[in-house]
Amino acid sequence: MLTKAQNELLTQTDAGTPMGELFRRYWIPVLLSEQLPAPDCAPVQVRILGEDLVAFRDTNGRIGLLDEHCHHRGTSLFYGRNEECGLRCVYHGWKYDVEGNVLDTPAEPAGSTFKDRMQTKAYSTHEAGGVVFAYMGPKEHQPLFPNYCWSDLPADHHLATKSSQDCNYLQGVEGECDSTHLTFLHRFFNGADPRGDLLRHPVSEYTIEETDWGLRLVAVRESEPGKGYVRVSSIVLPAACFIPGATKSVHFYTPIDDHHSWRFNLNYQVEAPLDRSRLSGLIEPWYDENYVKLRNISNHYLIDRERQKNENFTGLGLNFVNHDAMATETMGSLFDRGKEHLGASDKAVIAMRRYFLDLVDAFQQGAAPVGPVFDEVDNVFTHVDTFGQVIDGSDWRGTFPHLTRTRQGERAAAIV
Repeated sequence: MLTKAQNELLTQTDAGTPMGELFRRYWIPVLLSEQLPAPDCAPVQVRILGEDLVAFRDTNGRIGLLDEHCHHRGTSLFYGRNEECGLRCVYHGWKYDVEGNVLDTPAEPAGSTFKDRMQTKAYSTHEAGGVVFAYMGPKEHQPLFPNYCWSDLPADHHLATKSSQDCNYLQGVEGECDSTHLTFLHRFFNGADPRGDLLRHPVSEYTIEETDWGLRLVAVRESEPGKGYVRVSSIVLPAACFIPGATKSVHFYTPIDDHHSWRFNLNYQVEAPLDRSRLSGLIEPWYDENYVKLRNISNHYLIDRERQKNENFTGLGLNFVNHDAMATETMGSLFDRGKEHLGASDKAVIAMRRYFLDLVDAFQQGAAPVGPVFDEVDNVFTHVDTFGQVIDGSDWRGTFPHLTRTRQGERAAAIV
């Protein structure tokens, strides 16, 4: 279990908190590209890491992410006019570009240079996979956007969704570290499991390794005598998980504040267009216009007790996001980890927490945030991978040599 101080250290992410400042040193997802569908479209309110912001796509298609409140007298820029490469406040006409520069102060005297001394808070943005990412840290430390295998895929190779989560981001990340819940929470009866039968077997080996980008989680199940089903997932800093499946996916958890978060799901296929028929649970309507889940804690996730008896473990249906939400949101919006009782199956959760605590401690001492080291193979980070595959025996490391333990030569040994 975590102490009260440790729990607060990992879960508090507002500006000025250690974890909040660490989050701001990474590119994090803040909204979907579909929310800003065209140049000069309506702005969007964005609350991230306890900050109230406004996003807009300008006339040239660039995306700005600004302090929501006008630098003049505080009126919300969400109500502003998005026009001619800038967002103009409705109160007195102050106009801002995507970099936060004040382009116009029309109420000032002719020839005034007042605007040239004004600039509002603005964060850098980057679009990839149908998601808009932002870097919210110091400009002088801004990293390149990581060239993961999904970063530059054509539009028909990926599908991005998001939903609000009524809990702290860490509860979502911890769920991704829990291989055992795959056997229970997402179990279907009578051969109806869309993942097949391989995950019904107990885990015979579970290895957690520190890497230059986060944690690698390798679970091995004996699928049949002499065969091992190897399932590799990756916890990628600051709060994402790369997940294997018929189509691969990335689950990002972005703090809204200490009691709420966004879950972004990016499903993708590298080699061919995405087979959307495999994603029925994510394509059918499951959230409203505000990205609030239709099944949520206020309506008990519309649980069907008859379905729970005869169809699947949760009684909810095909969408695993709803399954996960039922587990993590009902813990409370900010779980007191001093009340838990961890067992042997929780070793990845324990390892993740320890890794995060070490990471934020090193950051507080002045160390640079951990980030993936450039991989020259195909100009992508091939060692950041996720897959599920049956092999002869159980020697997964010999079978998959690209899964290097570390790119930096530090803390190389398996930690669990």
